[in-house]
Amino acid sequence: MRSLAVFRPAIAGLAMLGAATTLSAAESPQRSITVTASGTVSIEPDQARVSTGVTAEGSTAREALTGNTSAMQKVIGELKSAGIDPKDIQTSSFRVEPRYTRPPEGQAPKIDGYSVTNEVHVLVRDLEKLGDILDRLVTAGANQQSGLSFEVSKAEEARDEARKQAVANARRRAELYASAAGAEVGEVLTITEGEAFMSPRPMFARAMKAEAVPIERGTETLEASVTITWALK
Repeated sequence: MRSLAVFRPAIAGLAMLGAATTLSAAESPQRSITVTASGTVSIEPDQARVSTGVTAEGSTAREALTGNTSAMQKVIGELKSAGIDPKDIQTSSFRVEPRYTRPPEGQAPKIDGYSVTNEVHVLVRDLEKLGDILDRLVTAGANQQSGLSFEVSKAEEARDEARKQAVANARRRAELYASAAGAEVGEVLTITEGEAFMSPRPMFARAMKAEAVPIERGTETLEASVTITWALK
């Protein structure tokens, strides 16, 4: 009876030790590696956005507004006659501002007139017509040329190639790091896409000639980034 009493606590102790070992193994963190990488693709833009408009002045706000309205109607009419769809013409800014005199020092400025500015954003889908459109805008009376920028109409689809490159770059770096650490890359645990970028190449109208304005569209660089976590074996 005495030897049996000693044996039972020994069995209980072994059982507790086995349970503790199992619990410790279950709580041990999984080894993993996380890598962030990017990919890029260069593509020729196929459309452009133009910011243009008219500023008119007058001794009264009504006079300035009347002059601006007449000039702006000609500008918009010229855009439509050049083949721009009305849905691709959007008013971006409309301002009525007083014009002040420059009085001698010590005297308050006085209003001596008003200026009215009306600007639109125009989407040009056919870049072959862009130079001619810019020339026709100036001829029609547009005296505000805020800028010109190019873009890719199907940037999302084009960026897919950059995404593939980003994943491939991340995998290559993960395998490099894992190999250096004496491990192997296992299954993918998480994939997170980063913010997509496009490197724009804005161009501003400088000299307007009688002939079609020469325009160089260049290329756009689309970039994608991804963060991937792999299990390590």
